[in-house]
Amino acid sequence: MTEPAAPLGLYVHWPYCARICPYCDFNVVRDRGRRMEAAALADAICADLACQAAHVGPRRLDSIFLGGGTPSLMAPEAVERIIAAARAAFEPAADLEVTLEANPTDAETARFAALAAAGVNRLSLGVQSLEDEALVFLGRNHDAATARRAAATASRVFARLSIDLIYARPGQTPACWRDELNRALDLGAEHVSAYQLTVEPGVAFERQVRRGLWAPPDPETARALYETTSEVLGAAGLDLYEVSNHARSAAARSRHNLIYWRGGDYLGVGPGAHGRITDPGGMRWASLAPATIAGYVARVAETGCGVDSLEPLSAREAALECLLMGLRTCEGVARAAIAALDIDPARLEPLVAAGLLEASTERLVARAEGRLVLDRLVLELAEAARAR
Repeated sequence: MTEPAAPLGLYVHWPYCARICPYCDFNVVRDRGRRMEAAALADAICADLACQAAHVGPRRLDSIFLGGGTPSLMAPEAVERIIAAARAAFEPAADLEVTLEANPTDAETARFAALAAAGVNRLSLGVQSLEDEALVFLGRNHDAATARRAAATASRVFARLSIDLIYARPGQTPACWRDELNRALDLGAEHVSAYQLTVEPGVAFERQVRRGLWAPPDPETARALYETTSEVLGAAGLDLYEVSNHARSAAARSRHNLIYWRGGDYLGVGPGAHGRITDPGGMRWASLAPATIAGYVARVAETGCGVDSLEPLSAREAALECLLMGLRTCEGVARAAIAALDIDPARLEPLVAAGLLEASTERLVARAEGRLVLDRLVLELAEAARAR
């Protein structure tokens, strides 16, 4: 009997933002004066989705994630069209998760009811901080009061609410972060993504740090802030299930992100979007769309699909991706999924002895200490892979 095709997720990249945050290294552009271009992009996304679906074949669609950028800036009619196109292209799960990223500005809050009517049932709200001074530093275009109003509105309108927070800001102490987290819990979200501020190459913050305008916290402070995050959220019933993500229940976890972390299949549509699809023969393919809006729209117009490159991943490349993503989660990664790496058991012993890793016959799991040095842990495991 033929195995049923694996379910998949759909990622939709909407690159427009009202302003570019100084820490952001995503594929984004300013939204100002781009209404006609945005309409053409929505058309291209729908066409690309239909084209890729025809190549992939019948699948159950488990999740749609509209990210960016700021997809809450989209016309609700465009959101509705894209969701309808996805539901038409695949068999939607009965409990299909449809997430949209939003900012807490008053203008976007006014759209929430229309976005829910368009089919969005989970909102990911970019609160980032409840300190006005920190929001100015982060380049956000809302204040803490606006964030609180937006969360209250979102809780009434959407079935599920997640909030994003950024910590490890300059001068931030664990005590101040604890207080801010407790205030964030009052927003009523069932899911919290708490990200440590990182200074990526090429962003405005990198230039500021290089000029000595501010400095990231030292490793000891960063560790204390991370541990405070898990302690406060865990005590409130939001358990850590991924290195930066906490949920009140299994149902509250991000189903879409779990597809990434578990090495599942997903299509990517929109400028610069990535995808991963496993064909019936077991080969995993990596797709990438043109990064610019004009390039993406032109690619769809010329070929029907927005895929600019489609490359097969070797078994070891696919296993390495699975290791990298799976170790981020508290459930870890299945040994069977990374068998192609043929990790030397002797290289695991020091990591287990150091309290960084759990290694059973079925799974590898990063322990709490291992999650604090996850990049190093993954590198050591990759180096332990035996050549074939």
